[in-house]
Amino acid sequence: MDERTARPVVTGAQTRLVGRRDALDTLHGALDASLREGFQLVALAGEPGAGKTRLLGELATLSTERGFVQLWGRAAEFEQVMPFSALVDALDDHLDTRRREIAETLRAAHTVPLARVFPALAATGPAPDPPAGDLDDDDRSGLGRYRVYRALRHLIGTLAGPSGLVLILDDLHWADDGSMEFLDHIVRHPVDAPVLIAAAYRPAQATPRLTTLVHGAGPRGHEITVGPLGPAEAAEFLGRSVARGRGRALYEASGGNPFYLEALARMGDADVAALPPTALAALRIELGGLPPAALLLAQAAAVAADEFEPAIAAVAGEMPLPAALTALDTLVERDITRSAGSGRFRFRHPLVRQAAYESAAPGWRLGAHARIAAYLAGLGAPATARAHHVEQSGSFGDRRSVDVLVEAARTVITHAPATSAHWLRAALRLMPDDHDSREDRLALLLELSWAQGVSGRLAEGRDTARELLRLLPEDDYRRRGRAARVCALMERQLDRPHEARALLLDELSRMPNPRAAEAVPLRMRLVAESMMRVDFRAAQAVLDLMPDSADDWEPGLAVAVAALRPMPAFAAGRAEDALRSAETADRLLAAAPDEHLSEWLDAVAWLCWAESYLGRYGDALRHFDRAAAVARSTGQSYILTNLLAGRAKTLVALGRLDEATVTAEESVEGARLLDSGQQLVFALTQLCLAATWSGGDETAVLAGDEAVRRGVGGGEVWEATARFARGQALINAGRPEEGAEAVLDACDRFESPKLDRGTLLQACESLAWAAALRGEDVQASAWAERTARLDDPRLPAFAGLVPLARAHGLRRAQSADSAAAAEEAAGLLTGCERRLDAGRAMLAAGLAHQEAAQRSRARDCLRAAAEILESCGARSLTARAHRALRRLGVRVPSAATSAAPSAVLGLSPRELEVAGLVAQGLTNQQVAQRLFLSVRTVETHLSRIFAKLEVSSRVGVATALNAPGEGRAR
Repeated sequence: MDERTARPVVTGAQTRLVGRRDALDTLHGALDASLREGFQLVALAGEPGAGKTRLLGELATLSTERGFVQLWGRAAEFEQVMPFSALVDALDDHLDTRRREIAETLRAAHTVPLARVFPALAATGPAPDPPAGDLDDDDRSGLGRYRVYRALRHLIGTLAGPSGLVLILDDLHWADDGSMEFLDHIVRHPVDAPVLIAAAYRPAQATPRLTTLVHGAGPRGHEITVGPLGPAEAAEFLGRSVARGRGRALYEASGGNPFYLEALARMGDADVAALPPTALAALRIELGGLPPAALLLAQAAAVAADEFEPAIAAVAGEMPLPAALTALDTLVERDITRSAGSGRFRFRHPLVRQAAYESAAPGWRLGAHARIAAYLAGLGAPATARAHHVEQSGSFGDRRSVDVLVEAARTVITHAPATSAHWLRAALRLMPDDHDSREDRLALLLELSWAQGVSGRLAEGRDTARELLRLLPEDDYRRRGRAARVCALMERQLDRPHEARALLLDELSRMPNPRAAEAVPLRMRLVAESMMRVDFRAAQAVLDLMPDSADDWEPGLAVAVAALRPMPAFAAGRAEDALRSAETADRLLAAAPDEHLSEWLDAVAWLCWAESYLGRYGDALRHFDRAAAVARSTGQSYILTNLLAGRAKTLVALGRLDEATVTAEESVEGARLLDSGQQLVFALTQLCLAATWSGGDETAVLAGDEAVRRGVGGGEVWEATARFARGQALINAGRPEEGAEAVLDACDRFESPKLDRGTLLQACESLAWAAALRGEDVQASAWAERTARLDDPRLPAFAGLVPLARAHGLRRAQSADSAAAAEEAAGLLTGCERRLDAGRAMLAAGLAHQEAAQRSRARDCLRAAAEILESCGARSLTARAHRALRRLGVRVPSAATSAAPSAVLGLSPRELEVAGLVAQGLTNQQVAQRLFLSVRTVETHLSRIFAKLEVSSRVGVATALNAPGEGRAR
């Protein structure tokens, strides 16, 4: 059979598609949905050669016909560690053509991180300096990756424009961590533009993150399983030129896999039954039929890159360029390779490249990699471009190869720490473990442990730190102490506190003088472990044995010890001691330069949190900001996420909710990148609190649910705090009974609570409020009394919660007294900078005055409340104040009335839909039918609507929606 005329359909080529009707329907639907609803994700899963790429080709055609911008990239088997390889492959050429336009459109805060990823944007020249605080070039914490992902999401939205963007990413089972982390990011933070991302992968080789990506997209996700062709489809695929009998034999040998079917058919009249039933075997036969020069160039190109330039392939194959180009003509004619545009070429399928690569002798491959590395070095290519070939060809003890790998690792550490760790491991494999190299090896192990930790490979980082402990001399107490402390920190992030404690105790037992300066860092870590376990007596006992300073202490250690002292004193109820210790630590911290703090940020973090708990919000925020800046520049991501969570907590208390939400979201992103359950719970807890007071009920409840569902930190204070935050979010979301139960559970029914005193006071005040919402006045008064018993006059920041809780209890029976109590609370809370709670108290005062028929005073209080709450960003509470003002006949400022109806009313979009239909007179059954919901779901929404609108009937809902200036639900 003539191969040129009888060759079957080539997988991925733009010829008529055989079968796949369901898949095409899904692709059409996803394109429609992207135009109608914005971001969509399509996942195509199938075995090698099943036809995923061919379906992606159909999607490319469909999208181009409909006016979408269409970009296509793929990951490559032999370049899996290259940062963002699939995305660079897809976007870089397009960015190169629109280089100036993109540079003018994007802010510097976006172009700077993107220029580190995309060569086309780096070629635009020096980027303008970003705004102060917007981007830090020295951010080695790992959150630099978050900024890259955020900038990349913004870039994709820009590229989409009004016509839409289809981004096709093939072979993602070979994608690097950066590409996968970005896809995870954009699925959780969908771009607000008509964007469709199509991701194809082999399920057997895919990571759990990739296989679950489509499920994380929820209704925006579409899944296509690409299976084998049926017998009739296979016959159609092969065409009429293939005899029926041979077609059946080919089908049976290939199992219906289109690529295998094609590869076997290419062999002409060979006996299919006598061949190994694998595609690689068939491909080796196909390659074996090439002229020698063409086969050599195919092998050289397979070594060079997934998308190669002829000149580099010629260097790898030691061929003159004219001869290489002649051989390339043969490869293109035989459809081994295909043009990729701009003078570059690709193999027709990754399996063809794999077969070509494996057909070359191992020694020859090593030499080819070395030739490419030398050629790139001669061109002045960066270490990152040479590292892959150096890794494959470098010899043991080759110092120059080690230097290239280390330089490449340090270049990508901010945005691709997993790749950095890979190249550091490669450098260590080439480095001899002898006396001359020992110090360099130890230094690289420290870097590797850090890179592994930042990239979320905490267990690997922990193991590297343990290897470092094994290599360090027994009497090198200073470095051993440091390594053990870092290792214990990673054990803690891995939710293994018992192992962390055991490691610290073991290392301390090795020291001849347990009170020596080298032992202090280990003892400090023991203090932190005790505080996390809510064993403050043990923490205090260790601190009591530690002096404040010593002549042989290294710089910064005295600050670190001082920073640990306030928290155990506060937890033990010794408020005066805690405040004095905080003031001492503040003075020492102010005098210490940043370089003295970098080693002790975990201790400084305890001071920051303690100051926030003590109500020293200004000091806490100042110290959180400084410590976070040091953490960014020194790469301590496991500390940074903690600091950002604490900063968000402080900002909530200060009533800076929008800023708190952004900070909490950054903390969540950092914790996800770190893959630490503990840090993620810290971050989600603060996101829950920031979102619930901002009016983002759904976001708050989801964050609280996830924080509690993580199930880590049992018996520790942060786990209880997460449950409290979830309860608060439920109360604010109009679910007071469920929320009150969750708050009580977080407080351990007040039998043996692990929460700090300030949070317990907030819990009691919230329980009083929830009881008042349910009309349980006696219960509300009981919680007010408990709030008073918990009050500590030495902590004035929380004093205002006592009269506020009392105001809730008096609201219905003694509204005038309730108003007086709420105004007293507002004054106390304002005096200690708790603006959000002061606004809540003023709102309670206004509502109580209204019930007492004191209309003038009610208007004054409600106006003040609305002003405070609006400035805080508390949208639901602001809406509540506006509603009360309208009932008093006050026209609300135009900025509020011009807002969306859901924002004005404090309802979620779905709640607004339900309320609008109820106001029209529809029954619950009719609402359920109209919105495709269950009756029970409608009842749940309606109960929340009653709570938020402070009404008790359907008539009240209609009245609230139709009040002047409210805006009608549509």
